[in-house]
Amino acid sequence: MNTFNNDFWKALDSLVNNSEIVIDRPKGTAHPRYPDFIYKVDYGYLKNTSSMDGAGIDVWVGSGDKQIDAIMCTVDLMKRDSEIKILIGCTEEEKQIVYQTHNETQYMKGILIRR
Repeated sequence: MNTFNNDFWKALDSLVNNSEIVIDRPKGTAHPRYPDFIYKVDYGYLKNTSSMDGAGIDVWVGSGDKQIDAIMCTVDLMKRDSEIKILIGCTEEEKQIVYQTHNETQYMKGILIRR
């Protein structure tokens, strides 16, 4: 089983290492449709990739070493979709912020899977 886990993380490493990270919602900025929501960690996507919503694969980029350290698997009952979000260089505090962000409403829930 561990071999499969390693292969998954290596595939994510390859995807991230061969993609441009675009931070379109920097830490401290408001969400474009929900101005009361302020991003506490840099949020963006991998350019030229696609996720369930048709946009690029989402990434949270923390203040630590720029290594993939976890993923968030989310279910959004409003959009009726699910996605993964890659956490890159997130400290333990930043991981908790990301986790809480995806679990603060009744409409979105997520689990954090650590590397």
